[in-house]
This record gives sequence, structure tokens and C-alpha cells, in this order.
Amino acid sequence: MSDITIHITDREGTTHQVEAPIDMNMNLMEIVRSYELAPEGTIGVCGGMAMCASCQCYVESDHELPEMSDDEDAMLAEAFYVEDNSRLGCQIHMDTALEGLKVRLAPES
Repeated sequence: MSDITIHITDREGTTHQVEAPIDMNMNLMEIVRSYELAPEGTIGVCGGMAMCASCQCYVESDHELPEMSDDEDAMLAEAFYVEDNSRLGCQIHMDTALEGLKVRLAPES
């Protein structure tokens, strides 16, 4: 298996079922950008370095994600609209354990 199916709810509330490759070392932010689920220039502004929170999302499924890094935690501490299930999409790398993942994009800050 080289793809998993994930569900992404965009900022307008539309849920998209997308295929995410697991063999290309992509992260959730890159998947959102490749499917154009957010306007250009509004997601992944820092290029995936955990320095801007433009890719903040809310994990709505019970998937176990890798522990949050200090950089991600610090960035979310400064971000707007943070909830208990907030994560940075650039820090969620696609792998088989994320089959069926459900996320909702945070509002643009």
C-alpha cells in the first residue's frame, strides 16, 4: 500500500476524502496544499518549519500521533484558535497508522 485515505475539513466546512501517499515523506500541510484545500499563501507560509502555525488543524479522530516537539508546542502556545486537539499539519507525517485520519483546518489567523 502506497496511499492512505484521510478526511480533511477545509475552512469553509467542506470535508474532502483524499488519498495521501505514504512513500513520499509528505506531511499533512503538503497534502492540503497539493489538493488546494486552502487558498494559496494561507497555509504552510513558513514552508513546514513549525514557525508560523498557518497549517494548524484540529485532529478529530482517535489516531495516536507522534509526541509534539518542543518547537511545535511553542508555536501553538502563540497561535490563535488553539484547542486541546490542535496540531501543526507540517509536523504530521503520512504513514500507514494514519489511515482514516480526520482533521479540520483551523481558521486563518
